[in-house]
Amino acid sequence: MIEGFTALYIFMLAAFTGYEVISRVPVILHTPLMSGSNFIHGIVVVGAMVALGHAESNVEMAIGFVAVFLAAGNAVGGYIATVRMLEMFQPKKEG
Repeated sequence: MIEGFTALYIFMLAAFTGYEVISRVPVILHTPLMSGSNFIHGIVVVGAMVALGHAESNVEMAIGFVAVFLAAGNAVGGYIATVRMLEMFQPKKEG
């Protein structure tokens, strides 16, 4: 397992890189990009569950639980955005 400062360094590098990549995406592409990356959200949920499974202390378990909760929320949000985007292209029903 990765220890202390190495894990913190990797986390900070990933956060910075993710912010830089997302900030450079044009606004019009955010929804299709998020819809196309829903599978990544599922991988994040699995990774968070694995990390939670390897937790030994109460602090690690709490952080793992929060990670699983946030990753699952991220995945659900991606699918909700996809459904809303697809509804925009449905023909209007006359009532």
